Amino acid sequence: MPTHQAEKEGKEESQVAGRVVTAKCANDVWHVDLTVIPTGAGFWCSWLPFALPQRWPFCWWALITIDHFSRSTMAAGVFVQRPDCRAVCACLGQTIRRLGSAPKYIVRDRGSMFDCDAFRGWTKRKTNHLPRYGAVGKHASIAVVERFILTMKQILGQLHFVPLRRQSFRQELDAIILWYNEHRPHTTLGGKTPREVYDKRFPANRKPRVEPRPRWPLGSPCARPQTLIAGKPGDRFNVIVSFQGKRRHLPIVKLRRSA
Repeated sequence: MPTHQAEKEGKEESQVAGRVVTAKCANDVWHVDLTVIPTGAGFWCSWLPFALPQRWPFCWWALITIDHFSRSTMAAGVFVQRPDCRAVCACLGQTIRRLGSAPKYIVRDRGSMFDCDAFRGWTKRKTNHLPRYGAVGKHASIAVVERFILTMKQILGQLHFVPLRRQSFRQELDAIILWYNEHRPHTTLGGKTPREVYDKRFPANRKPRVEPRPRWPLGSPCARPQTLIAGKPGDRFNVIVSFQGKRRHLPIVKLRRSA
């Protein structure tokens, strides 16, 4: 899946109104945004008087939190209707308690649940910094979380319908997040996965590779990043495809040398 051009404008910098905050490591900068996900009931149309209300059972509201440095999805809160500031703070507070640490900066848009004294005060208490607003009209401001939301909706669009039961929808969302963090290479991260960067793991794309061409010179460069050849050129290999949570729209592809 191609990476949005906005994500290429910088791995470590998040453009926000008034200044640039730099993500030097994981949990330095979080991006937070809300989105609406239509259910199996769906929206009839988007304009009055025919529009259905933006709440369950016609849609779910999801609060997405992304770590800017690693592109890892930290959490996703699910709501039956548009959450207020109190609900947003409670959801983010649960994420901070689960991780055992708070980010240095929280970047978000100017939605009413974020652009209020209550949210600013809560963020100041948790992070010792006031929240940052995404710069209006700047591609690099909150494009990281918006790109994940687009990917999430494209994946959910492959289902016959988005579940109406909260538990079922939560399971689908958790499966997408786990697959995205653990198994989806990220162009902005140089082909690494978000969890490889977040957990400081040795990336899979740096390990010795399989070379099926028998006459390929050992010293010749391969696709970036360049790695050593496992075994010798011309080795046969098997393609093993599994699926995250038995969901065929979340494939996991691995190569293994034949015995």
